Amino acid sequence: MQLSRESRVLAGILLLALVAVESGGVYLVRVVGGSVQLTDFQLGFARAGHAHAGVLLILSLVALLYADAIRLSGLAGALARRCVPIAAILMPAGFFAASAGDGRTGPNGFVVLLFLGGLSLACGLIALGVSLLRSRDQSTVDTADTVV
Repeated sequence: MQLSRESRVLAGILLLALVAVESGGVYLVRVVGGSVQLTDFQLGFARAGHAHAGVLLILSLVALLYADAIRLSGLAGALARRCVPIAAILMPAGFFAASAGDGRTGPNGFVVLLFLGGLSLACGLIALGVSLLRSRDQSTVDTADTVV
């Protein structure tokens, strides 16, 4: 299997974005260590934002591989390759932005980013899942291909 140019570029960006998730982990260590004071609500949203960021970035990388494995193109290809990474931005941003502010005990208006991210994630996963189910078996055709 050979990666498409779009998938190769997106994968590079996503891998670099994981460094930002790593720095978020350092922030959470500071929170747990007592260096940063947060409400229970803010702590919960910080944990959820960090977890969603990491999981969705990894899921984005996997989605790129699946999309390229079946040579997905057109609208379904665009949705599968782009909507999952968009969700990896919107959902964590929603958790962090919705809980920003001293002493916040409930979400602010930025919580809408969570719902937009969820919609983006659903669109990408549905496009990819349906496309995978509809694709022909390429195992007999692509056995000599390698990932580049």
